[in-house]
Formats: sequence, C-alpha cells, structure tokens
Amino acid sequence: MVVVGAGQAGLAISHQLTRRGIEHVVLEQHRLGESWRSERWDSFTLVTPNWTLQLPEFPYAGSDPDGFMGRDAVVGYLEAYERSFRPPVRTRVRVTAVRDLGSDLVVETGETLIGARAVVVATGSYRRPKLPSWASHLPPNVVQVHSSQYRNPAQLPDGAVLVVGTGQSGVQIAEELHEAGRRLFLSVSTCGRVPRRYRAKDIVWWGKTAGLYERTIDKLEDPAEASACHPQSSGRRGGHDIYLRQLATEGVRLLGRVAVARDGRIELADDLSDNLRKNDEFAEKILAQLDEAVAKMGMPLPKDENPRGIGQTVADEVNPIRELDLAGSEISSIVWATGYQPDFSFVALPVFDAAGRPVQRRGVTAIEGLYFIGLEWLYKPKSGLLLGVGEDAEYVASAIEARSKSIKTEASR
Repeated sequence: MVVVGAGQAGLAISHQLTRRGIEHVVLEQHRLGESWRSERWDSFTLVTPNWTLQLPEFPYAGSDPDGFMGRDAVVGYLEAYERSFRPPVRTRVRVTAVRDLGSDLVVETGETLIGARAVVVATGSYRRPKLPSWASHLPPNVVQVHSSQYRNPAQLPDGAVLVVGTGQSGVQIAEELHEAGRRLFLSVSTCGRVPRRYRAKDIVWWGKTAGLYERTIDKLEDPAEASACHPQSSGRRGGHDIYLRQLATEGVRLLGRVAVARDGRIELADDLSDNLRKNDEFAEKILAQLDEAVAKMGMPLPKDENPRGIGQTVADEVNPIRELDLAGSEISSIVWATGYQPDFSFVALPVFDAAGRPVQRRGVTAIEGLYFIGLEWLYKPKSGLLLGVGEDAEYVASAIEARSKSIKTEASR
C-alpha cells in the first residue's frame, strides 16, 4: 500500500501500519515535514504548548512542556520521530495521480505506476495558498507574498506594509512587522481571538480538560464551525495575547475587509467596527463558558484577570478608511494572510464535494481502499494537530488491517 505525504500525518499512519506489520511505502515530493521547513516564517512558534506533541508512542519529552516550540525544533521533533521507527519513506517522489485500476488503485509518479490495495492521502488541508482574484490587478512594483512565503521583516522592501487577514498567521506577522518598526496597515477579518491564559492555566489546557478537543464533527450544531478560521493566538515570548485595538493605539492603522483593488487603489468594506466587536465577543463567549465550567467543578483556582466585554473604541473605528491609495500611503508590499484552499487534484476519483473536500467518515471513503488523514476536523478539532493525528492514524490503520484480513479470507476460500 501507499501513503502520500511524509508530514506528521504520513509519519503517524506509517507508524501504525508498521506496528501492524502492514507493508507500505511513504512517498514525499519534497523533504520530510516540508511544510514546516519552507512554509513557516523564521520566528514562527507553535500556538499550542509543547506537551501537545503526541505522535504515536513519541510524546514530547523535553524540559519545557508548557513552552512553545519554534519552527526548527518542530522539524527536529519530526526527524527524531522518523529515526525512532525508520518508516519506509521515499523523498523527492511526486505523486501525479491516484486512479482506480479495478481491483486495485494505481499511484502514478511520473512515468512509474505503483499498484496498491490501499492508498492513504496524508497531504493535509493546507495545500494551495488562497489569494483574491484581483490580486493580479495590483501595481507590479508592489511586492506581494502569501503568509506561507513570508520569512521576516527584512525580506520586504522599505516602505509601509499592508497585511490582509487577522487569523493566527496574520496577527502574528503583523505584530512582528510592527515590533520591527514597519509602518503597518492591517485589514481586519471576522476571526475571533482566544485568551492565552485563564486562571493561571493555558487555554489549550482548559480545552483539553473540558473535553473540547473530543467533540466530533457529526455533533456540531453549525457545520460551518469546522471550516472557521483559527482564532488569534501567539506562542512567542512564552505565549501572549494579541489585541488588535492595542496595536491601533501603538500606531497600526486598522482597516475593514479588502473588497476590491483597481488602478493602484484598494476599496475597503465598512465593517471594521463590526469585526472588532466580533473579535472581542468571541473571547468573551469563551471566558463565560470557562467561568461556568469552573463554578461547576469547584476547582481552587485564582481569579481570572482577562479583560471582559468590548474594548475601547479606537480612532480607525470612528473615522474608518474606505479607500487606500497604495502609492500615496507608501505601501511597498502586501502580505496575504488569507488562508489556503484544498488541492487534491492528483486524486482522480469521485470522492469530493462541491468545495473540493474529501467525503469521508473518520478518514474512510466510499472508494474501496482510499483513505485520508491529517485533515482539519477529519473527525475531531484536534485531527489536524500533533495532539490528535495519532488517534486518527490508529483508526485508519485498524480499518486498513480489517480490510486486508477480509481480502485474505476471501482469497483463501
């Protein structure tokens, strides 16, 4: 059988297959853990504490479980995991297609065809950077980079910077540029923020303690929650909160959503105040839920010091910018923190919905022998995290093992 992708998901499923004695090969078009190596900025850190590194039989064992590992350390963790069981990984092999061959699937890698009883697609949800269609209409002298291409402030030319998007990547990149002394414009989305700590405990500890990571996708009241943006958080400097209104008081110009661009000018929606309010309300809802949970548990914890309610109105809300002249504002570069879209174009099988997402149940599809792993909300909110991918890997490997035994039983009759 074939596993496509040698990131955390591919390694996790390989470990579970190895334990079960199931022969397989892992194909990776670049290097092991490539997205961690080449699609994270230099100062990147996890937004989840180190203790959440929980790949199968390889939990975090360092001296700083409550710290936040940097990019290179995450790569080191994956490399150490690979050395711990030596999975059959073949790097620099690009899978160009997965097709149905009748009794088996076939994996195409250039001119090579590999027949496989089973294929696990472990390439993750974040495949292709998402950019607005009109980004190509901007002046050619304005440098544009997606957040996956951003590395550090020195990478961008002198002048002001426009960061579009305020999910996790957007706010962290914006904060770094601001601290580096860059004049900054920040287009605010509807993403909420989460408090970094509550009553002396990290918010991720609370999420795990309260069972929030154990919710399943079929139990969601609103299915849209599974595709919502990741709320604002940071693991830098030991983990801290990022407040958009605080950035505004320090000189960052906050903008509404970018609507369209033409002739070197960007038109902005009149939604800045609403988006900032939603940002605060998201945090307030979480804090209220935690207050209720603590009251029920009767835990002896210190008083929470997080600010409550809607933050103080800032100048950009009172007199919002509705149109931005890039040259007049001396904006020389734009960082698009606008997320990703799925790209499973190499899977030439009828297994996707209208949005291009795999139709699956806990990684198992209706196509015999085809599986997915490492997707956001594959089954639980932790499915796309180092905390939860191992659990999904065990389930998928068990399904593969059961199918293999069934095939052998049929063949022996």
